[in-house]
Amino acid sequence: MSGVVSIIAGVGMAVGPPLAYADQYVSICKKHDSLGFSLDVTAILILANLTRCFYWLGEHFQLVLLIQSLLMIMAQYGLLYVCLLYRPAEWFTSRPRRLANFWQWPQFGAYLEFTAIFIVIHSALFLLLHSWDFYVQLLGFIALGVEATLPIPQLIANYEAKSTAGFRMSVLAAWAFGDTFKLLYYLFTPDNGLQFKLCGAFQLTVDILLCLQTFLYRHKTAQDLSERASLRQHRGVAGTDSLLAHSQHTLGGDDDDDDETGTEGEAERRGFTAPQRPKGVAMV
Repeated sequence: MSGVVSIIAGVGMAVGPPLAYADQYVSICKKHDSLGFSLDVTAILILANLTRCFYWLGEHFQLVLLIQSLLMIMAQYGLLYVCLLYRPAEWFTSRPRRLANFWQWPQFGAYLEFTAIFIVIHSALFLLLHSWDFYVQLLGFIALGVEATLPIPQLIANYEAKSTAGFRMSVLAAWAFGDTFKLLYYLFTPDNGLQFKLCGAFQLTVDILLCLQTFLYRHKTAQDLSERASLRQHRGVAGTDSLLAHSQHTLGGDDDDDDETGTEGEAERRGFTAPQRPKGVAMV
């Protein structure tokens, strides 16, 4: 019986965390709006889990945690893709400047290029230093420490907006439940280092703060959601369908065909291929 429970727990650990973002993905696709969800969440999860993969090469902790990392990386790239697809172009120019605009690039390909460079650097360092136990343990602390900061960008984004609009409560519930489950799993199963336990406890603490924000900002959140729902009813305000429609309207252009051409051009500029549709059929 304990063997069956162990298998179920292992499957839950591997599949559960990546699936926690499925509802956020579906919500963004339905609303054609990714504002309110921090792109830094995808950065933290992708880079932390890539580092954890190299940590596994040196430490060989439980295989289920390696599988979890690989699935999470794929899930986050899917989420990042739709976040870029449905984020207004002006967002990228209105944000505070970072060094090299890190993780605020409008083209999806830029993220893939950075990831490739990140993997090459990690590979070179691992080949040189893998026999040094301190380096291997440091990889573990970096990977799990970075992942432990996962909720912090969302915590900051909520604080700045005084609202949690755009951030799915299902994701918060999945974080809180998942981090509780992970912490218990790390505490009561063998072969899990101190890194897992400390970082799991920190992550759960930040989840609790996010829950507190949800309660404190509930009135402003309801107001923001109502305003966004109203905006989505008007073409040229929100969604990838009208990435250029609003700017063309400002310049005096109001031809539907021009709107369609502008939309496709903007999507291509970001590295996406705009879907083709019959002429005269309006996008919803």
